[in-house]
Amino acid sequence: MSMASTVNRRQVSLQGVQAPLQSINSILLVTCLLLAIGLLMMTSASVEIASSQYGDPFFHLKRQAVFAFMGVCAMLVTLHVPTRFWRESSWYLLMASFALLLLVLVPGIGKNVNGSTRWIDLGLFNLQPSELAKVFIVVYLSAFLERHLVEVQEQWSGFIKPLCVIGFAVVLLHFEPDHGAMVILMLTAFTLIFLAGAKLYRFVLMLGVCVGAVVFLAVMKPYVIVRFSSFLNPWADENVYGGGYQLTQALIAFGRGEWFGVGLGNSIQKLYFLPEAHNDFVLAIIGEEFGLFGVAVVVLLFSILVWKAFAVGKLAHSRNSLFSAFFAYGLGLLFAGQALINIGVNIGLLPTKGLTLPFLSYGGASLIVSCFMVALLLRIQYELETGSVQDEREGW
Repeated sequence: MSMASTVNRRQVSLQGVQAPLQSINSILLVTCLLLAIGLLMMTSASVEIASSQYGDPFFHLKRQAVFAFMGVCAMLVTLHVPTRFWRESSWYLLMASFALLLLVLVPGIGKNVNGSTRWIDLGLFNLQPSELAKVFIVVYLSAFLERHLVEVQEQWSGFIKPLCVIGFAVVLLHFEPDHGAMVILMLTAFTLIFLAGAKLYRFVLMLGVCVGAVVFLAVMKPYVIVRFSSFLNPWADENVYGGGYQLTQALIAFGRGEWFGVGLGNSIQKLYFLPEAHNDFVLAIIGEEFGLFGVAVVVLLFSILVWKAFAVGKLAHSRNSLFSAFFAYGLGLLFAGQALINIGVNIGLLPTKGLTLPFLSYGGASLIVSCFMVALLLRIQYELETGSVQDEREGW
């Protein structure tokens, strides 16, 4: 009898230990880890340049901390907004995304940096309309696919209509230009339409059109060819101090880091050798200071975030909540696309593009929108777990 009571007491105590462990949300945990790593590594990468330019080595840390606070506030507000609101507002959000992409092209409103007009100066930070536009267009696509699922699967019209919407956004992004956002948006849209059940041969035909468009773009924009050639051979004499300079300096950073890095704060490449070390190339500084191990941890965290987004989408799909499913898939694809392109650029697998690494790169718009996207994902997960999501096709 005493043994049975001891076993029961142990079971109760184990259940008490497991309960709080199970209550930890893995999406929120990964987000917090990425935010912490981002603040740490962005500060390490920017200390010297902030000290010389602003007289304060923690200038970028202070600003990024404010952006992180704003992102958390945006997350808390978004968590209280039902998924149904985004579904019913999809058309207005699409119009808002087009309005933002047009507004940034208006002289005097759009801010030009390094030949690209991608930002609107809001005083505290620069708003990058393409960041919000990508999310809003994913909302619209999710609602469209949910409403016209059979048409998308069976008819050319269901395949072409969403691509026309994407095409208009791509044209606006081209005039900025923001080719990184173009690629992410197109890949996300194609993947969502494919997940909706569109015929494969239609994608093959559309792929041919896209390849032709890329070739035309390269011919019309000579700097695209120059950038591509410098990517293929960055160590050439004509590229190593020109178009391939950032890539070669990033590769040197990864080479110095080897397996476990040179230690936090000991990077040499951040000392004016690697431009945008605290922004687009923060991963190279992680590779230098923490080696392959540090880069693997970052890649693992992003992989978990994307995997959880697809797991939420799969759960929604199984419960016939099609809008929530496509929305979760789309959010996961946006995170995956941006992370993959930034990592690919840093390690030399892709041509250099001005694309931030979510949560890690310096910048207010990127950080706030990333927190907003996580909150949307958490809200979908919450509604699925509480059973508050019903068959979304009812009432349409």
